[in-house]
Amino acid sequence: MHFDTVFTDATVFDGTGGPRRRAHVGLRDGRIASISPGPLPADPGTEVVDATDLWLTPGFIDFHTHYDVEVELSPGLDESLRHGVTTVTLGSCSLSAALGEPEDIADIFCRVEAVPREVVLPLLRERKTWEGYPAYLDHLDTLPLGPNVTSFVGHSNLRMHTLGFARSVDSAVRATPDELARMERLLAEGLDAGCLGLSIQTLPWDKLDGSRQRSKPLPSYFAPWSEYRRLTRLLRDRGRVFQGVPNITTKVNVLLFLWESAGLCRRALKTTVISLMDIRANRHIWWQVPLLTRLFNRFLGADFRMQALPNLFDVWADGVELVIFEELGCGTEALHLTDPAARVALFRDPAYRARFRREWRSLLAPRVYHRNMAYTQVLACPEPGLAGRSFAEIAAERGQDAVDTFLDLVATHGPALRWYSIMANDRPGPLQAIVSHPDVLIGFSDAGAHLRQMAHYNFPLRLLKLVRDAETAGRPFMSLERAVHRLTGEIGDWFGLDAGTLREGARADLVLVRPDGLDDAVETAVEAPMHGFPGLDRLVRRNPRAVPGVWVNGRRAVADGEVLSTVGREAGFGRVLRAGA
Repeated sequence: MHFDTVFTDATVFDGTGGPRRRAHVGLRDGRIASISPGPLPADPGTEVVDATDLWLTPGFIDFHTHYDVEVELSPGLDESLRHGVTTVTLGSCSLSAALGEPEDIADIFCRVEAVPREVVLPLLRERKTWEGYPAYLDHLDTLPLGPNVTSFVGHSNLRMHTLGFARSVDSAVRATPDELARMERLLAEGLDAGCLGLSIQTLPWDKLDGSRQRSKPLPSYFAPWSEYRRLTRLLRDRGRVFQGVPNITTKVNVLLFLWESAGLCRRALKTTVISLMDIRANRHIWWQVPLLTRLFNRFLGADFRMQALPNLFDVWADGVELVIFEELGCGTEALHLTDPAARVALFRDPAYRARFRREWRSLLAPRVYHRNMAYTQVLACPEPGLAGRSFAEIAAERGQDAVDTFLDLVATHGPALRWYSIMANDRPGPLQAIVSHPDVLIGFSDAGAHLRQMAHYNFPLRLLKLVRDAETAGRPFMSLERAVHRLTGEIGDWFGLDAGTLREGARADLVLVRPDGLDDAVETAVEAPMHGFPGLDRLVRRNPRAVPGVWVNGRRAVADGEVLSTVGREAGFGRVLRAGA
């Protein structure tokens, strides 16, 4: 019997949560052909991989990315692939490039996801030849993909295409019956083509780019709940997924998502929203929301899942270029301005500074960011002596209000002021409780977005490190088998994808993990040049020792933590995975 690849003496995790076992695994024609307790034959054409003391797992699934633009520039999607992610999902948070004019797509995408418009708009004008989800998925399948790709139908994209850009963000406009029917038809076409479901956005501080409707919320935000409900009927009937961003500033409308998911006298609607965290601004959310999800899932027939990351949620900023400032009216006022001189004048204006201080310190306004200047650290600044210190420390030295110190530094140095802050998940106990909760799906990397602000591409390895470290310390809270299941088979099963399990006959999407490579490198962030974005360094975490190899559809894509040069250039690695196939 011929095998293309044979793994010898691997510790196999099958992605179902079942016990690990020592086995030899053979691949043939892109599939797992044999899992054997004894050695498998290898002929001269077989790649033999010594997996002694290594873990062999199914490829990890990242179901919340914003690779919709990067996949056109760099379809290898190296930054996810190098960490063992073999399936990614586009179309999150109501965004997509499937429908509409290039300028409309750039306007809904660039500011909210912190991706350079000067790259995105020319790219779309040059390359967008598709229209509609069937054509879009077919187009993606022509790209030399690194990982496999799935997609949601993005509601902002759908709404702007149907109503027209200006009408879609006009609070006085409601979709007509004909427009609602057209949105239903387009959604049905997307579901028939294999899209996972529909993503919506109800958060007001995700804003439009461009000059036409700049600083308005995304089109999906302007839809009444009746519009969402009309579209979710299609999802409910077909067992597809409703992905949403609740208004996390007020946190109240999460109840609407929960009720929409409920299955009393109807089929439950698979619903997933972002994001369960132990945020510094509110130390109760991490345990309060799960009480609600348990109530709805156990007693009201819902099928509701919170998305959660298994790691510290930290952010970097260049001046005020950070989405958290959209939470403040004064922050949006500054980010609305594209002229650097106009921003400087605003930051120096006494009336503006007074408003900023008032909003920043308001005890009544809901918040996600902690707004504590002591919880910051300057990383780089042209002014000597500031790096390594918080804005609060600098202000105390200067005898100033900390907010004034921050505004002074931003006005003087602009994006040359780079700083860091931890928003959430800084306490081990709550974090362990979050990632163990049955109503949580492990994900929400935002890969492909916030390029200089966040670095969660390797979240699967960070969960494995979290679990392994606890086990090594004699305080286990989750088995490694369960951790692998949470990153693979649990996600594949819930989304209805043919992905996430290591079994005979399954597609050979596999990861080799070196356990002793799950060290501090997994947590260390660095900046690396980003292909296709001239002069832009992306924030990443690199941990090559942790991942000796990755295989996608049976082809080796990563060796010793580095993506092979053929990935993103040759077909035969990733492909479009279609729900229901």
